[in-house]
Amino acid sequence: MKKTFQLTIALCFVAFYFSFTIVAQTDWAVPSKYKNLRNPIINQTDFAEQGKKLYNAHCMSCHGNMGNGNGLKATTLTTPFRSLSAAEVQNQTDGEIYYKIVFGRNEMPNFERRIPNEEERWLIINYIRTLKN
Repeated sequence: MKKTFQLTIALCFVAFYFSFTIVAQTDWAVPSKYKNLRNPIINQTDFAEQGKKLYNAHCMSCHGNMGNGNGLKATTLTTPFRSLSAAEVQNQTDGEIYYKIVFGRNEMPNFERRIPNEEERWLIINYIRTLKN
């Protein structure tokens, strides 16, 4: 009886943890100030190539080469990754993606200091836009 109770409690904690993680992933509130931000860097191929270099330097270790969340570091994290080519990511405004890159959350690092150049942040977003399915 005691083992059954302990197992039930343990399963409840596990279920709570995973439900919280899923809710936390899907409910990433972005302030309207950022949702409406416009990307000042014209999305041209050469700008996307510059963005790819920056993506490779700052993002690929977790998000993977093609943005599928299969980078080497991803296996050490508990937060599930969305594919950056998925509609739910691609349908976000550039400002929403910018906010998430700059401020981060949970295991997604804050890149405000790591990428202090605002133009470079926008270049990464231009590259992410090339990952559409």
